[in-house]
Amino acid sequence: MKQTICIDQDDVLADTHAKLVKLYLQSDAPRYELAELQEKSFQELFHEEERNAVYRQIHEPGFFADIPVMPGAQEAIVHLQERYNVFVATAAMEFPNSFRDKYDWLAEHFPTIHWKNYIFLGDKSILGANFLIDDMPYNLHTFTGKGLLFDALHNRDETAYTRVRNWTEVLGLLLD
Repeated sequence: MKQTICIDQDDVLADTHAKLVKLYLQSDAPRYELAELQEKSFQELFHEEERNAVYRQIHEPGFFADIPVMPGAQEAIVHLQERYNVFVATAAMEFPNSFRDKYDWLAEHFPTIHWKNYIFLGDKSILGANFLIDDMPYNLHTFTGKGLLFDALHNRDETAYTRVRNWTEVLGLLLD
């Protein structure tokens, strides 16, 4: 019987940070350049008002429709599906406008993941999988299986979980 993996969508399958950076750089008079935004998190660079202005965009209809795919994710999912039952577990409840966009995005970019394997939720502690790959430590904290922390600027100080820096490392850990 195959083990089960749940995978977060934003900043794991989808490069949500890259979309936010792009929108920020297109805004009126950005204070930072691309290189700085790729080295430090928004929390490190922005004051609260500026950070809130960037994050407000997440709540806009259509925000999740055209996020770039995380490099290597599509190929990795195909390989993982050979050995595991793969589900996408995404925190859509916080962003009600995101449901349709996230669903359509998954169908377009990850056609090998059946729609029955999409989980839209708010609290990932209810997941009964063997593995959870997520960029948010608080989701791993309440998860009862093995948590893998997908590397992101906003979690780089977290040391309590096994860190995977990219999809190549995920495959090396789960397929070897």
